[in-house]
Amino acid sequence: MRAWRGHHVVAGHRGGTAVRWRRAVAVTAAATLPLAVCVAAAVPASAAGGYTVTATIEVGDGPDGVAVDPAAHTAYVTDINDDTVSVIDETTSTVTGSIGVGGGPFAVAVDPAAHTVYVTNGGNGTVSVIDETTGTVTGTIAVGAGPDGVAMDPSAHTAYVTNGGNGTVSVIDETTSAVTSTIAVGSDPSAVAVDPAAQTAYVTNLGDGTVSVIDETTGTVTGTIAVGSGPDGVAVDPAAQTVYVTNLAGTVSVIDEAAGTVAATVPVGSDPDGVAVDRTAHTAYVTNENAGTVSVISAALPTPVTTVTSSRNPSPFGRNVTYTATVGPADGGTITFTNGSKALCRAVPLTQVSGSTYHASCTTRILAAGRRMITAVYPGDASYPSSVGTLTQIVTRAPTALTALIGLSPRLAFTLTATLTASGRRLRGQRVSFSTWHTLLCTAHTSSRGVAACMLTGPQTLLAEQDKDSIRASYPGNTSYRPSSATTVLSPLP
Repeated sequence: MRAWRGHHVVAGHRGGTAVRWRRAVAVTAAATLPLAVCVAAAVPASAAGGYTVTATIEVGDGPDGVAVDPAAHTAYVTDINDDTVSVIDETTSTVTGSIGVGGGPFAVAVDPAAHTVYVTNGGNGTVSVIDETTGTVTGTIAVGAGPDGVAMDPSAHTAYVTNGGNGTVSVIDETTSAVTSTIAVGSDPSAVAVDPAAQTAYVTNLGDGTVSVIDETTGTVTGTIAVGSGPDGVAVDPAAQTVYVTNLAGTVSVIDEAAGTVAATVPVGSDPDGVAVDRTAHTAYVTNENAGTVSVISAALPTPVTTVTSSRNPSPFGRNVTYTATVGPADGGTITFTNGSKALCRAVPLTQVSGSTYHASCTTRILAAGRRMITAVYPGDASYPSSVGTLTQIVTRAPTALTALIGLSPRLAFTLTATLTASGRRLRGQRVSFSTWHTLLCTAHTSSRGVAACMLTGPQTLLAEQDKDSIRASYPGNTSYRPSSATTVLSPLP
């Protein structure tokens, strides 16, 4: 078997010679290559920092692509020269099955939710669909020439396959196992990666040094980004909104998803090929084929932006107001709402809105009247630094209502009562004054039922009668409540 940069030719397939369009992996000439065989006879565990090869698993001839279903504890390996997929039980490290697929199987991807495996067959322009439950091929889908990379969007139940031979991407509906559209991209498309949150697919075009950006919702190419020479592998970090592209010329292009431009070009080793992202640590790992090394790229994540909104602003004192803090980018966590040194809501869990945008809400009515600064604090985590958002809330004095009554006591003395409310709630501990038009008669504080009362003496009754029998109840208000008043009239004694 021969392999070179350009078209990889794989001999020994059923039906003759298959042309491999993929540049990602150079295939060795060994007849049968066990997985991890190059490491199995290597350094002892003590010299390897405590890490050991726990198993060496014999698979088929020319193992290439590999994908894992963590929930099923199963790994799938494409065997190029055997036209098979080896099924590995992770718990026992044994091959539990060998599934015949199409000619020259290259890439493999798993949809754990659908329990389905997709295999690109570069030798005959098809994709094999494997049912994980039965371990059988349930369908063979014709795609373009020289299918190479494959990526899944489980949320959209869609698979994307690059066809290196005719510069297209086949879009497969998982529910029907049918190609729903064929999208023209750049020259010699190699790898594909999907950002489900952004509903965007990224395709490396090996022949023209570009990346095609596909809008999943419309199935159209919305942009073409120039990267380095010979773009091959691609991986996405959705939380960081970053795409990593390996360029065979020895660099990695870092694409800002929001801007749709290359934010940085990172020199790595010779002939960089595959790339994978640890989405928790926001770190990319790049294989340098000719250098025999792996480059580790740590992302400088953007600082989250926190904004705060109010359900009503201004708001009357004593009424509920809901504050909502929106944070992005983030990957969960909590928000604490404060007004100065007073905590309004502590460690409210963030809820995902979309992608890497989250929000949390706090409802309160304890703010005093005036201009109040609401602060929402996102403490950050291992991935993102802290962020603070603020809002000035205007709390107005609440309107009040006062009702006044005059009654007779058992001793035939006049009793003055006034009931004070705000927004239907009775106010306690507030001072109410009773007076004629010219003379203060008495004052009292409202009870727990919002009632202030006092009894007139004989001389006070005479003063009221001399002043047109009118009694005025007055509430002066305070920093939180507006003033109010009410008037009633003495009735002659029987």
